[in-house]
Amino acid sequence: MEENSIFIRTFGDYPLIRIMDFLLYSRDFDYPITEIAANSNVNFQTLKKLWPKLEQDRIVISTRTMAGATLYKIDTNNLIVKKLIELNNFLCWEYAEKMKKEQEIMA
Repeated sequence: MEENSIFIRTFGDYPLIRIMDFLLYSRDFDYPITEIAANSNVNFQTLKKLWPKLEQDRIVISTRTMAGATLYKIDTNNLIVKKLIELNNFLCWEYAEKMKKEQEIMA
């Protein structure tokens, strides 16, 4: 079983959180929504229910069409997304510091 990211551990293992976690982690790449669902471990029908709100709020943007499929990525120009990236980075650094301190105590 795969270990959850710090983002998922912090905010809970819910479909929207898993989608956001994948999109934040893979923010340099674009994907069709079928791959976003698969890589997020979210049922495609669940993703389709959540997707319109993500597009409406410009959390995700379409980047191009390839072989008839529209590709999407997280909109890193969106202020909310910028703050989520900042928060995710902070959570990772805090976790790394915590692990470092725990290892020092055990040594």
